[in-house]
Amino acid sequence: MRVEWKEFAGRAEAIKPRLYRTAVLYLGSESAAEEALDEALYKGLHACRKLRQEEYFDTWLTRILLNVCADEKRRRQRILDLDELPEAVSESFDALPLREAVRKLPEELKNVVILRYFSGYTIKETAGVLDIPQGTAATRQRRALELLRLELGEETE
Repeated sequence: MRVEWKEFAGRAEAIKPRLYRTAVLYLGSESAAEEALDEALYKGLHACRKLRQEEYFDTWLTRILLNVCADEKRRRQRILDLDELPEAVSESFDALPLREAVRKLPEELKNVVILRYFSGYTIKETAGVLDIPQGTAATRQRRALELLRLELGEETE
């Protein structure tokens, strides 16, 4: 069964806050996140009839968003100075030490942290979005948390 455009609109609206939060954390800018979300929804709408398993709708649309965010980051790196300060993001991510520590993580670990802790995805959903095995997502999560503890000066037990 395929997702029709009317059903797409309702399902996309239901996960839009989660998608927006994810885009803000990836791009560090609310305006860039809004543009990325619009682009992802546009691309998703045009491809919604190709989705064959409706139960994967959320991870499918999130994957589209991540691809749009990655494209935007590459485009911005060519245009903007990397040291430019981003706009304020969500309160939970805005604490400067945490934001800087997450920003320093390798991309594969940063992706897991953002999806798990700031966008509210489960390990299974995170693995689906990133198209990696669930065990790999769990391992990356552990490694990322260890690095964050070291970076933020917390002792591991």
